[in-house]
Amino acid sequence: MRPAHSARARVPRGEGLGAWLAAGSVALSLLALLALLSLLAIRGFGHFWPAPIALVVLEDGRQLAGERVREVPLPEGTGRERLYRTGNRDLDGTRWDWVAVSAIAAVSHPPDLVVLERRRWGEAIGRLATLESATGQRVEGEAAWAALETRLAELAALRQARDTLRDEVILPRVRALEAGADVDRELAMANTRLRELQAAMEGGQLTLETADGGRLVVPLAQVLGGRRPNAMSPLDKLAAWGEGVWRFLSEGPRAANTAGGVWPAIFGTVLMVMLMSILVTPFGVLAAIYLNEVAHQGRLTRLVRIAVRNLAGVPSIVYGVFGLGVFVYGIGGTLDEWFFDAALPSPTFGTGGLLWASLTLALLTLPVVIVATEEGLARVPDQQREGALALGATRLEMLTRVVLPMATPAMLTGVILAVARAAGEVAPLMLVGVAKLAPQVPVDGDFPFLHLDRKFMHLGYHIFDAAFHGGDVQAAMPLVYATALLLVLVILVLNLTAIFLRHHLNTRHGALSRR
Repeated sequence: MRPAHSARARVPRGEGLGAWLAAGSVALSLLALLALLSLLAIRGFGHFWPAPIALVVLEDGRQLAGERVREVPLPEGTGRERLYRTGNRDLDGTRWDWVAVSAIAAVSHPPDLVVLERRRWGEAIGRLATLESATGQRVEGEAAWAALETRLAELAALRQARDTLRDEVILPRVRALEAGADVDRELAMANTRLRELQAAMEGGQLTLETADGGRLVVPLAQVLGGRRPNAMSPLDKLAAWGEGVWRFLSEGPRAANTAGGVWPAIFGTVLMVMLMSILVTPFGVLAAIYLNEVAHQGRLTRLVRIAVRNLAGVPSIVYGVFGLGVFVYGIGGTLDEWFFDAALPSPTFGTGGLLWASLTLALLTLPVVIVATEEGLARVPDQQREGALALGATRLEMLTRVVLPMATPAMLTGVILAVARAAGEVAPLMLVGVAKLAPQVPVDGDFPFLHLDRKFMHLGYHIFDAAFHGGDVQAAMPLVYATALLLVLVILVLNLTAIFLRHHLNTRHGALSRR
C-alpha cells in the first residue's frame, strides 16, 4: 500500500501556492474590513465617552481648560503641538486651541470643571460660579451644581412634554383644521398648554468662570445637559456614554448637523431602501424571466443583455439627472397639473421626494437584479423543466412551481447587492429628494400615513453635509465617523435579513450546484 501522505505529495506546487494566495487575500480583506469598522467605532462612538477636561497652565501665565484631542509634530522637527477643544465659542469665536507642548508649564484635572451642552454656541467649559433661578434666588458653590442638576432634569421633562404635545396633539389638529374639521377649541386649548410649558422653561441663568478668568452668563433654557467629567466614576461615564449614544440614535440633528442625533436620517434611509426593493424586485425578476425563459435566444437578446450589463456601469449622477428630468419634472409636474392644480405654483409631486428617490435608485439597481436573477435561472438544470413538462405541467406552472423557487436564492442575492449599493448612494439623491434637514419623518398617523411626496433625510447625505458644509468641520468629524458606522450597520442588518431568507429558501428547495 502507498503511504497516506502520497496523495498530498502529488498536489502540484502551483495549486498549493494558489490556495495560499487565495487564503491570504481573504485574510487581508477581513483585516481591512476590521480596521475600517474599528476606526469608525473608536472615532465615532468614542466621542460620546466623557473625556477628562484638562486645566493647562502655559509658561506665559495664560490658562485654558479643554479636552485634549490630538498631538502632532511641528514642521522640521521643532517640537510637538497639542489640540484642545476649549468650547466657549461665543466668547472668542473659536472652540479650539493649538498649544505648543514646550510652552506648557503644568496640566491638571480639577474635579469642579463643568461641561455644559447648549442649544446654541456648542459646549461651554469652566467652573460653575453662581446659579440664579427664575424667582431671583441665587446659590453658589457645590449647592449651585446640585441645583443645576435638579433644574436640568425639570427642563428635560418639560421639553419632552412640549414635543409630545406638539407632535401628537397640535400638528394633527392643524392638519384636521386645514381639511375642514371643527377642531378650533381643541387647538386653542393645546396652544394654551404649549405656551404654559414654554413659559415654565424660561427664566433663570448660570454664570461660568472660564479658565482665563472671564465670565460667561448662560440662560438655563439654552442648556441641554451638564456634567463634571473629572469627578465621574467609570460607571457614571458608562451611563453617560449610553445616554449619549441613545440620544444620537433617537433625536434629530441641530446646530447645522454638527450636533444632535440622526434618527430622521436612519428612518429615511431604511424606508427608502425598502421602497426601492419593493419597486425593483418584480421588474428585475420579470425582465430576467423574459430574457432567459421566454425570449428567443438570438442576436437581439444578446444585445439586450450587453445593454443591461453596461447600464450597471453608468455613473449614479446620470441616473439622478434622469430622475430629475423624467420623474420629478415630467411625471411629477403632470400629476400636479391633473390633481393638485389648486396648490400650484407650489409643487406637490413636481419636486423631489421619497417616491422619486426610490424610483431613481430602483432604476439604478435594476441591472444588478436582472443579472443576478438570470444567472440563477441559467443554473436550474434543464432536466427540472423537462420533468415538470413531462408530468403534465403547463409552461406557466413549470416556471412558477419549479424554476422560480429554485432560483429564488439568486434573486435575493441580486436584492442584497441592490440594497448595498442603494443605501450608500448620495449623488442621485441630491437631485431627487434628499434634504439637509427634515425634522418630520414621511410616516405619521394621518391618511395616507405614508407620504411619498415629502422630502427625507439620508445617512449618506448627512455624512456629506456634516463633513463639507458645516461651519465647524473639526467639531462635526466625530459625528461623521459615528454616522458612517451607523450606515454600515444599517446596510449589514438589511443584508443579513435577506441572507437569512435566502438560506431558508436554499434549505427548503435545495441549493443548486455551482458546477
